[in-house]
Amino acid sequence: MRPYKRPEPALDFEEYLRTRHTALLRSARRLVADPLDAEDLLQTALTRTYLRWEHIADKRLADAYLRRVMINTRTEWWRARRLTEVPTEHLPDTCVADCAKQHADRVELMDAIKVLAPLQRSVVLLRHWEQMSTDETAAALGVAPGTVKSALHRALAQLRHELRHGEPDLASTPATCSVRPPGGRRAR
Repeated sequence: MRPYKRPEPALDFEEYLRTRHTALLRSARRLVADPLDAEDLLQTALTRTYLRWEHIADKRLADAYLRRVMINTRTEWWRARRLTEVPTEHLPDTCVADCAKQHADRVELMDAIKVLAPLQRSVVLLRHWEQMSTDETAAALGVAPGTVKSALHRALAQLRHELRHGEPDLASTPATCSVRPPGGRRAR
C-alpha cells in the first residue's frame, strides 16, 4: 500500500481558485459598491487565505473561510478610513468663493487698458503687473524716469475715469504721447 501523499498547497490553492473565482468575486461585489474595490477586496482576501491555506483542514469549507476573510478585510478598511465630516446639529455658515465678480472686473480692466496709448500701457503693465521700479521701467522702455512718472500719472487718471464712466477721457489725455528717444531729443 502506497502512503498518501498530500498535494502541494500551491497547486491545491490554484485549482480551488480556478473553480471558485467567479463565485468569490460575486460575493466580494455584494460587500462593496465599487467593482474595482470588490476586486481589490478579493485579491487581499486571497492573499491572506493563501498564507493560511495549509491550516484549513476541511477544504470544503474554504468558501466560508474566504468570505469571512473578505468581511473582516472590508471591516478593517471601513475602520481605517478617516472621517472628514463631523456631524453637527447646525450647519456652519460657510462662504463659497464666487470668482465671477473678480473675473468681470479683470475683463473690464483689460478693456480699459486697451484705450491707453502704447507707452502708457507699457508703463502701467511694467510698474504694476511686473512690479518694476521707476528706474527699471525707464531702462526697459529706453525713456527717462520722469517720462515714466508722467506717463503713469496720466495713464492711471485715464483708467480711473474710464472705469468710473465707461468712456475714455480724451480731454485730459493727449492724442499722441511725446517720448524722448534714447539720444535725448524730443520726437516730433
